[in-house]
Amino acid sequence: MQDESAFIALTERVLAAIGAALDDTDNDDLDWSENDGVLTIECGAERIIVNRHVPNRELWVAARSGGFHFRVQNGAWTDTRHGEELAALLRRLLREHCAAQIDIPTLAA
Repeated sequence: MQDESAFIALTERVLAAIGAALDDTDNDDLDWSENDGVLTIECGAERIIVNRHVPNRELWVAARSGGFHFRVQNGAWTDTRHGEELAALLRRLLREHCAAQIDIPTLAA
């Protein structure tokens, strides 16, 4: 398990990569912000939140459809229950909840 500062630096890069992918869209209904390890994506009445959970060294995602926990496994952020990769989940949630097609690349760990 990484030390706390390395984990925070890694998650800062991941959140920045998600933000950059969101900036590359021409969807005017989509807005996002990041503050102290919490990235909030808003589209209409929908909200998707990605935040780091330092004690468990995980990234957590919350959306209307549920909550998801991601841990580094084999160099990727992988859902601890279903094995889905973080970028794939975010693309799916944005499509389902926001009707947005966003190309979020695989998020290296």
